[in-house]
Amino acid sequence: MEIYQHFRKEEQPFIDQALSWKEQVEKVFVPKLTDFLDPRELQILETIIGAQNEEVKLYANGGGMHAERKRAIIAPFYEEVSAADYQLTLLQAEYPSKFVTLSHRDVMGACMSLGLKRKKIGDMLVDNGIIQIVAADEVAPYILANLTEVKKAKVRLEEKPFTYLLEEEKEWEESDKTVSSLRLDAVLKEIYHISRKDAAEFISRQQVKVNFRVVDDSKFILQEGDLLSLRGKGRSKLAAVNGRTKKDKWKITIAVLK
Repeated sequence: MEIYQHFRKEEQPFIDQALSWKEQVEKVFVPKLTDFLDPRELQILETIIGAQNEEVKLYANGGGMHAERKRAIIAPFYEEVSAADYQLTLLQAEYPSKFVTLSHRDVMGACMSLGLKRKKIGDMLVDNGIIQIVAADEVAPYILANLTEVKKAKVRLEEKPFTYLLEEEKEWEESDKTVSSLRLDAVLKEIYHISRKDAAEFISRQQVKVNFRVVDDSKFILQEGDLLSLRGKGRSKLAAVNGRTKKDKWKITIAVLK
């Protein structure tokens, strides 16, 4: 199928799922609500639905203007979609930040230890003694009842209206680089100012993600728009591929999350 040519082979299972969602809505005229999608999945879904589609429309919401993970609704073109249709719940707790330091990873780990699936949880904020979790309605009561401790810190979650949501607008700092290739290790070297050997070691230790998925192959070829993360060193992206130099190197624009 022609659509596969635009994406990587490992993305084919999600493409198949997205195509089945689209076909289901076109066939039975009933809106389809997805689990939380990461930005790459949403990008794929947007491509499959298409802006000019006259049969179905795509909507997405993660609770706030700057939400990263969002639930999507594929609906017949005539269907009206409201905020309630996304079935989102905002959970909030306070913790004594003077006595304990918590991170996003700590809260995520606590949620995963409850047996929750990542796709049922949207964005999280952990800052200045506040924990906020955007969750799917169907798992929110379970989280409320069972998430009572994070990293030995007692917490008591409460449901809050989304007017309480603390939003973080992400700021990216761009710069132009030249790399010998678009291999993952070569690009990591330039972004994070490390040796190529160190980059390869991080990759082999499964400490590198591309588009929210662990990649353990140094030879993995990156594409424009790919989102990267290196554990302990933050997130970045390959913002643009700007062609070749006279010495046959790649000119790229990278962006680092501030």
